[in-house]
Amino acid sequence: MKRKFIKYTLLVATLALVVAGGIFATRNDAGLGRNMEIMVNLMRAIATEYVDEVDADEMMRNGADGITSKLDPYTSFIPEEDMPDFETMTTGRYGGIGALIRKKGDFVIIAEPYKGSPADEVGLKVGDKIVAINGESMRGANVEDISKRLRGEPNTTVRVTIEKLLDSATVECKIRRRRIAIPSITYAGYVADGVGYIRHADFTDKCYDDMRAAILRLQSEGELKSLILDYRNNGGGLLHSAIKVLSLFVPKGTMVVETRGRGMATRQLRTEYEPLLPDTPLAVLINGNSASAAEIVAGAIQDLDRGVLLGQRSFGKGLVQSTAPLGYNAFAKITVGKYYIPSGRCIQALNYSKEGRAESVADSLIGEFKTSRGRKVYDGGGVMPDKVVPTKYISNFAATLYLMGIIEDYGDDYIRKHNADKIDVRTFSINDNDYADFVKMVMERDIPYKSESRIALERLRKALASERNTSLEESLEAIDRGLKDDKLSNLETFRKEIIESINTNIVLRYAYAEGVIANSLSGDEVINEAVALLSNPAEYKRITTSQDTARK
Repeated sequence: MKRKFIKYTLLVATLALVVAGGIFATRNDAGLGRNMEIMVNLMRAIATEYVDEVDADEMMRNGADGITSKLDPYTSFIPEEDMPDFETMTTGRYGGIGALIRKKGDFVIIAEPYKGSPADEVGLKVGDKIVAINGESMRGANVEDISKRLRGEPNTTVRVTIEKLLDSATVECKIRRRRIAIPSITYAGYVADGVGYIRHADFTDKCYDDMRAAILRLQSEGELKSLILDYRNNGGGLLHSAIKVLSLFVPKGTMVVETRGRGMATRQLRTEYEPLLPDTPLAVLINGNSASAAEIVAGAIQDLDRGVLLGQRSFGKGLVQSTAPLGYNAFAKITVGKYYIPSGRCIQALNYSKEGRAESVADSLIGEFKTSRGRKVYDGGGVMPDKVVPTKYISNFAATLYLMGIIEDYGDDYIRKHNADKIDVRTFSINDNDYADFVKMVMERDIPYKSESRIALERLRKALASERNTSLEESLEAIDRGLKDDKLSNLETFRKEIIESINTNIVLRYAYAEGVIANSLSGDEVINEAVALLSNPAEYKRITTSQDTARK
């Protein structure tokens, strides 16, 4: 091990000097070369002198993490063993069985099989327990261990022993791995007469083809008079995919984004294809988790006055990353510039120039820009929607029930009783008797939950006690009696959102992720606002021709 490490560090030292020499030729940066040599010498000294043996790969990773920790959170070292995950993130494809998994108790269970995947084809269902893989017990294994065993080259076989949720029977499934393509378009359908809806989950290298196919399918199913593009919770992805998606909606040759950076030439990136929907009214939905490529699409549509944005302010990631090969199948993902949407604004919300510390843009530095038709828009923190729809938050009580697995446990019981039922995914909801059964389950559990008002009251009591103030005891007792935050009252107060969570869990078991989206559409306030807007051409025109966005 030690000889291997010394050989490795000597090789790194040689490569470092070669690389440094190349940098000197272009930047004359003697300091960089000097410090690279010091770093290699440090690694060699630790390898040969440290009291315990040191793992070379771990030292390298720790060093790389230390270097990048003072930069922005998007610059990182990607060792060879992490490249499969990076490839999955950028391409949406991997070799495996096609199922999400999660830990429950001593075992890992199936959390969601992808429709039409190998896991789905052999009959794996939500809640099925992975007991063994290739004959080896998986008791105590974590999600990462199981995932590595299930993934592999396409057309290879893995033997998975499953304990079925429905009847606790143990079965062995021989699953032939395939190249799994995670869909970037998770739903496409009509939400009102002539109003299409597409939910776009991420920007992988095939998302343009998926988006185009979704639009063509909508056109084949009816008259597509207007379209809602849902980018809520879309964390972005590949820049060139965002440009290709925009080409579906704006004229060929339109400048949609510009990149600028210290070590890169300024580039204006334009659409390269004829649009499929050049004039169809658009409503684009965004929220605080819409980032990067999703913000490019949403921001460009707003800057070009091509559609109306609804929802909440987007995340604010205006940084461009590029990968650099480091040898031995390792890469560095490095922030190389910023992107600017058609109005000229950069929507980056945080400044990382001071040793990785995140600083918000000061109000005095927020800049004003103009859209194609002269509407005022602003930089300094994401994309502000034209029509703000307040965020709908789930209560802490409902979130506690979900995190404790109680909603999933109820879903398990429900599916055991109703597995043979047929449901209409758009209208499905549990009934009053079902909810009464859920309430009974919750009442039998110990729920470690306190309301915000209860926590505040306890803090006030402690503060008064420390000050030996007893004058308010009767008032505090009256407040205590008036608080309705016990389990039973919370189950009634938050009944609507708890039922929505239960419905989601149950519909997933019958109709996959697509069914969950279909079930949620009618009760989605942002979608309903978008439908109302697209049904009002005069208001749509007013917004896209004359309405300024809010400054912050």
